[in-house]
Amino acid sequence: MRTKTQAGLTYDRQENGGHVTRFSYRADDVVTTLEKVCAQVGYPRTIRVDQGSEFVSRDLDLWAYAKGVTLDFSRPGKPTDNAFIEAFNGRFRSECLTTHWFLTLADAAEKMEALLRYYDEDRPHGAIGHKPPITLQNSGGAPSPPP
Repeated sequence: MRTKTQAGLTYDRQENGGHVTRFSYRADDVVTTLEKVCAQVGYPRTIRVDQGSEFVSRDLDLWAYAKGVTLDFSRPGKPTDNAFIEAFNGRFRSECLTTHWFLTLADAAEKMEALLRYYDEDRPHGAIGHKPPITLQNSGGAPSPPP
């Protein structure tokens, strides 16, 4: 494994398989990711973010202004302002991290992807009428194609 810094992004590259683990995610990475996602599903009206340096930045602020997206910042030290992600983090921890052994990075990625697909496409969510979230995006509730 070797550590590299490239364009301000620090990461390790595992030699066998080329998996990348990021130790920092900068504002320009957030903007790039949002552009990729929004090109597929459209631009949201609002994005709820915390006070992390990758969100409190000129890059993201300019992107949001140009796209007509409102950035809704949580109050510092108030995780309850972002209850959805806090609830997901708790479920992810209990349903994945504490129930599985990860033998390799590829094994961990495979198990996490399976849980995320289940969470988004099969698992009922009480906040949306005990339906899986995919039913809100795809017509007829069709699942996304396998990776």
